Amino acid sequence: MKCNSNHHIKNKNLLVGNRIPKDFFITIGKGESDITIHAGSYHLALKQADIEMCNIITYSSILPAISREVKRPKKLVHGSVMETIMAVANCRKKESCIVGIIFGWLYDRKSNEKYGGLVCEYNGSLSEKMAEKQLKKSLNELYTNGYSKKYSLKDTKIILNSISPKKEFGTAIVALCFINYIYPYLHD
Repeated sequence: MKCNSNHHIKNKNLLVGNRIPKDFFITIGKGESDITIHAGSYHLALKQADIEMCNIITYSSILPAISREVKRPKKLVHGSVMETIMAVANCRKKESCIVGIIFGWLYDRKSNEKYGGLVCEYNGSLSEKMAEKQLKKSLNELYTNGYSKKYSLKDTKIILNSISPKKEFGTAIVALCFINYIYPYLHD
């Protein structure tokens, strides 16, 4: 059957908008290897974080209003896609590195309705205290340059993780891992 009509196409297809990440869990991990980073210390950091069986995709740093932190599911499907907001740092023996994530929620100043969230990541070699300070400055910069007039920033949370590897390579990670999504239906 030949399809020449837009009407025929509209009746056979579902139009959905961009999916919206909903529930996420937080995890951290670190790993060391004498072999390499990617198939070594990075993989072992993912293993300690209990997400090594997934294919990792990273997002930029925005949380939808519907997002909420939940406990990690008991089982993740081997080979499934795990979409994350992740901070990763790699270093060598006799060095150290630290990673961190800060996130907070924006609330409408008039209605107090949750608008969404902002997330910032850090990876580098600062001290824990300085990394935390850097994360707070980064979040504040995002907030003051686009959100502060209409929204209040509340309920901030910081997660840090560091490593000083004894083996040749070391990796530290912190991740917000999304486990489900809403698909908005778009009407014509």
